[in-house]
Amino acid sequence: MNNRLPRPTQIDSDMWVDEAIWGHRLYDEQTPWLCFMEFLNVLQAEQDVGRAFFEAEPNKLAYLPQSRLYLRNILFNNPQLTLIASRYRYDDKEAWSQWYEEMGKGQVGIVNADFTYLEKRFPKFEDFALVVQFLRETTIEGDNNKRWSSQFIFPYGPNCLYEDLNVKESKTPTNDRRFFGRTGELLYLMLTRSGKGPRILKSLQNSVLNPANKFNRLVAALEPSETLNSSTVKPGGYLPYLYLPEYQALADDWLSLLESDIPNYDAIPHLVNITGLHMILYSLNQAKAVFQDDRKLTFILEIVSPKKTIIRELSSDSFTEHNNLSRKAIEVYIRQIVQTEEWGQITDISEAISLLKNEYKWPKDNKESEIESANTPEDLINKFVSAALNRHKQHVDKFHSVWGKEIGLSSRRGSRRLRYAPQDMLLKSLVLCIVPKRMEFQDFLDKLYEKYGFIIGDKQALAITEAGRADLEAFSDNARRLEQRLSSMGLLRRLSDACAYVENPFGIQEEIIS
Repeated sequence: MNNRLPRPTQIDSDMWVDEAIWGHRLYDEQTPWLCFMEFLNVLQAEQDVGRAFFEAEPNKLAYLPQSRLYLRNILFNNPQLTLIASRYRYDDKEAWSQWYEEMGKGQVGIVNADFTYLEKRFPKFEDFALVVQFLRETTIEGDNNKRWSSQFIFPYGPNCLYEDLNVKESKTPTNDRRFFGRTGELLYLMLTRSGKGPRILKSLQNSVLNPANKFNRLVAALEPSETLNSSTVKPGGYLPYLYLPEYQALADDWLSLLESDIPNYDAIPHLVNITGLHMILYSLNQAKAVFQDDRKLTFILEIVSPKKTIIRELSSDSFTEHNNLSRKAIEVYIRQIVQTEEWGQITDISEAISLLKNEYKWPKDNKESEIESANTPEDLINKFVSAALNRHKQHVDKFHSVWGKEIGLSSRRGSRRLRYAPQDMLLKSLVLCIVPKRMEFQDFLDKLYEKYGFIIGDKQALAITEAGRADLEAFSDNARRLEQRLSSMGLLRRLSDACAYVENPFGIQEEIIS
């Protein structure tokens, strides 16, 4: 409790439990892709004022994101575009006239909207329609049913970055925290506190922060030259810890990707995957820290087999154990106050209420009716635990399972139970992060265990096999399936029965003599 940074005054919360352990906040409805997009919004806004990856005082982040309502109305609130382009294919003047009329009636959020600047940039209406169609096809997580003001295009450059908004007719657009739930702000703070922000910034300035690249200029052509930003300064999130080794590990993997020879935009999906993995590691490690459990966090990974194996059962058990960690951490974190000197000096329930308000911001002054039936301090603690768990189950409790599925770490394929069974895209991300040029396969397995706690082969599973939970052969077969997977993906080359190398296709390969 004493190693956390002070609780911020600008964040209003009905209890300070989830936030104290993990920060404000880990949010299951914000996918890893949207976390990355929110992060870019923070970084761009801070770069605009000369503060990129700089924190003068912990947890005082405040930034001004862009709204870009012209761009977003054109891309996502423009249902008649294709019909008008088809109907008036040979009459550009009439096509523009009809489109202006439709947009005048349909656009939302812009006062005195004027789209006529577009006709000067796209004399042919068909060219304009094709550009819009192209950009729509790059929508992040395109198969979704989100409202138009919560749709985002691929981050080709700064003009593609804007905040999540709730836009309604006759009302001022408001910032929404449903899909930009502050997890991207935590990511920004983690990378800032890693001390490696300047190197990361330098790499990103060549891609997603570069206004001069051709795709960004194409997006910029859809916006007026001067637009009033309807956004307001947003107070940033709260990250409880000034330094953690997890920040360094996250930044190292980012730099491995950004400073490799992989094309700039091709690196982004891997950045998203590896960020999701590190956020899962962070969430589980901070839960373990509440128990003061300093054992290495491990994951038993099944490399999918056509038949059910003992590894599948062990992997499912590993997943279930991790999935329960956060709920256990909540109760332990709350009940640890009972061991404090302050609690020992309590003489009645009113003093207990006062102490809980001071430590956890619970119960709120206007919700004290919720604890009327509590007759003793112990009753009060039990009610608090129940209330905190109910709140926790809404979002943070789901974070591990939702994000694990999103990045391809967990799966139900061939089983009723969720388990750790990595998909090809995540495996490729891991290779790109930890294999600089090439690496002997057994060394690769060791590195996966060292960096992420992944148990795949027999060497990494010694504690499990010595406990009699499985035999060495089962894990040897598991490693053999990974070798075959990597080989089929073009990421592994076997030189002899005793020698196989994992290869990073974007590293500088040395000549291998067999």
